[in-house]
This record gives sequence, C-alpha cells and structure tokens, in this order.
Amino acid sequence: MALVDDLKRVPLFSGLSDRELKRIAGDFKERDYDAGMTPLREEHMSGVGFFVITEGEAAVSRDGRELARLGPGDHFGELALISDRARTATVTAETPLRTAMLSSWEFREIVKQNPEIAWTLLQHVVGLLADSEERGSAAGAAPPDSSS
Repeated sequence: MALVDDLKRVPLFSGLSDRELKRIAGDFKERDYDAGMTPLREEHMSGVGFFVITEGEAAVSRDGRELARLGPGDHFGELALISDRARTATVTAETPLRTAMLSSWEFREIVKQNPEIAWTLLQHVVGLLADSEERGSAAGAAPPDSSS
C-alpha cells in the first residue's frame, strides 16, 4: 500500500483512482541501489525504466553539475517511457536508495488503458521543453551593457 501512496504524489498518476493505482502498483518492480551507484547515466542507454523513489535520496546532474535532489515520492526516467534515446541526466544515489521501477513496455499497456496518463505525460514533456528553451535563451542572451 505504501507504493500506492507514493504513486499518488507523482503528477503522472495523480488523476488515477485508488483502484487503478493499486492495479498499476503491481507492475512496478523494486530496485535497490547503494550510495554512489547510478541508476541512470547521462548519454547512456541505461535501461528503459521509470523510477519512483520509495526510500533514500538521489542527486540529478547534467554535465557534472547538480540540478536537483530527489527523495521519497519523487520520480525520474519518465522520458524513457516514450523514447528510446540516451538519458539526458545522471541520477546518483546519495544514500542507500530504494525505488519502484516500471518498464516502458509495461507503461505502454497502462497508457492504453488510461489515456489521461498520456495527456499528463505530454504536458510534462512540454514543460520540460519550455524550461530547456528558457535556459537556452537566458544562456544566449547578451550581457547587460555596462557602458551606459
């Protein structure tokens, strides 16, 4: 039942009923990682899974820079659910990490039965793209003119 509670906090699954959450919770597999292990590595095809953290803490980094810290109820790997591309970030266990993992092929079946998940995932991906575009625009912006 604890996994169902964790899934309720994941925006992707927040629109599902308790009954639906209980059903999909059965498709998740438990995966444990020791501190220092990397469930996902940037630029690598490291699996085809989506992870929900149930215990522990992880760091998300890109190009060696830490972007975020994740803890119980947080998730990562959602882009792998819809794309067979290399990972866009590295996730490193900062403490012993327990996750619930869902493979892309299991997720595909869930989406077929729950189209609202597909819509929520699409909204999430658009948000990621918009954030990336904003960061790119800010990085490419000219510095303020200090001569005036």
